[in-house]
Amino acid sequence: MAANRNSNANCELSLCQPCLNMDTITDANIFCRTCDELQCMDCSKVHETHTFMRSHTLVDANESNIARTKFNMKGIDQCILHQKDLEYFCEDEETLCCSTCAIVNHRKCQSVVDVKAAVESDRKRSYAKVKLQEVKEKAEKIINSVVCSKRKLEEDVTDIPVKIKKRRDEVNKMFDELEMSIVKQAKSLQTETFVKLTTKQLQNEKYLADITTCLETIDEVYENGTSIEQFIVEEKMKEEINLLHTNVDEECKGLETMTVNFAFDEAFNLPPLPFADYVSGQLSLKSHLSEAAGIITPVDKAIKITPVCCVDLKQSKDDEGEPFYTGIDFLPDGRLVVVDNTNKKCLVYNEKLEKLGSYQLSYKPLSIVAISDEAVMITSGNALRLDILRVNKSNQIILNRTKMVTTKYDSICVNDEGNFVGGTYDYSRPVRIISLTGNEKDINANFPKKIYPIETSACTYDRNTEKLILTDKYEHTLYIYDTKTNTRVVVKDDKIQEPRGVTVGPFDTIFVCSKNTHSIVQISQTGRIVSSHKTDMEYPRTICISRDKSFLVVSNACNGKRKLQKLQLTY
Repeated sequence: MAANRNSNANCELSLCQPCLNMDTITDANIFCRTCDELQCMDCSKVHETHTFMRSHTLVDANESNIARTKFNMKGIDQCILHQKDLEYFCEDEETLCCSTCAIVNHRKCQSVVDVKAAVESDRKRSYAKVKLQEVKEKAEKIINSVVCSKRKLEEDVTDIPVKIKKRRDEVNKMFDELEMSIVKQAKSLQTETFVKLTTKQLQNEKYLADITTCLETIDEVYENGTSIEQFIVEEKMKEEINLLHTNVDEECKGLETMTVNFAFDEAFNLPPLPFADYVSGQLSLKSHLSEAAGIITPVDKAIKITPVCCVDLKQSKDDEGEPFYTGIDFLPDGRLVVVDNTNKKCLVYNEKLEKLGSYQLSYKPLSIVAISDEAVMITSGNALRLDILRVNKSNQIILNRTKMVTTKYDSICVNDEGNFVGGTYDYSRPVRIISLTGNEKDINANFPKKIYPIETSACTYDRNTEKLILTDKYEHTLYIYDTKTNTRVVVKDDKIQEPRGVTVGPFDTIFVCSKNTHSIVQISQTGRIVSSHKTDMEYPRTICISRDKSFLVVSNACNGKRKLQKLQLTY
């Protein structure tokens, strides 16, 4: 579609804009540089009628060198109630409004800004296209599954006469009657099932057509429209998109592949006639979830979190103060490795959270990540070093090697083989890529234009979806960056208050520690708040998930009440 619009750009540029607004197609002869508009001869006469327009600069349309094609809003930017331009955006209720709506309906709202200001504060609005693409893929998979089911159903029904004919060679006439009876039943089942499947197919073809129309509109406005026009289209289409998302997801839940089968009983005795009444075989219609249904099952389902064990973190004889676990991670075998910032230690725990071994560091560690079966990497912040330690099967911790870096790193996680994603502080970019050899490079993403002090941000990376997640503590915000499309989702919600530690769990769902609500919040990759789980501790801070996605461990930052807790994930 995009290619066709580009090829017709010159044609669109030669049309009169005022006539287009009245759904009339007229060739443009004049371009008014002051109005920034193409006009036909009749429409341009308005410059002679009104005195204040006589100073406008008019040039020949062919010599105007217009930089872009205007996007025809077709009334989308008009208030339905008052037929006025949608000039304002209520941030409290997340809705567009005209000047009358702003005064009458939103005068008690805290933040009503003009559309231009709203666009400037959120320039990368990718929600509509990402959501539509997701729904489109689901709808296509549903239709493909239904078509395959119908084809399989037809193949199964066609195969039944073949089975019967093989046995009919032995019993001749009686199998003629059997064939007629069973095929008739099978055809009846086929007809009945086809009606249901066809209804489902037609409904989802309608959804797909609506999705395609929405996508075409969004593609066009992003290619030809201004940022304000893009913003308005996104907001106006949000309700329709959410409805399509809900409808297609509902269709997913009941998606089944229908098959029909005929099987003979092992003990087969020739009964008295009529044979069809005594046939030792049963015609059955069966259904089972197709492979496609497994793919399109909604992944943002709530995950149950159940406490398993918990230990209080008390100061021991050789400790300088109360333990403060700023980094935790699972080894592949289920053991837990942690770093104690207060006492400059790296420790290892078993599955019951019993301490097995420790290693004394020369600096205050900030974070830890398991990089192999028996190796971990630790960040040091101001020390500007990354230590790689070996944690052997006997729970001995040995320093393997040290890599010096130029940036202060707080959080760290695995990116791919040999590379890591490091959350920075006191640096111009909040996230960098670090190699095993110590090489560092920036990531090309639309990060907030700010420098994070220590303890105000954390990051993680989802290798399955290539999404980068970043928390902003004092903005009470979580950013989800798609590194493939260079788009982002901004998540703000009352359930997220001073977020810190973040990790990725089952179905690529995101878990983030919300300090001031004393909870762990579950978020989908599209930015939807799935659930919130209250913890048995105040100010949860650091979090990690086991390799098999079965267990979650969290520690907190409450002085005098610090804990380390293990929880089981059920889904």
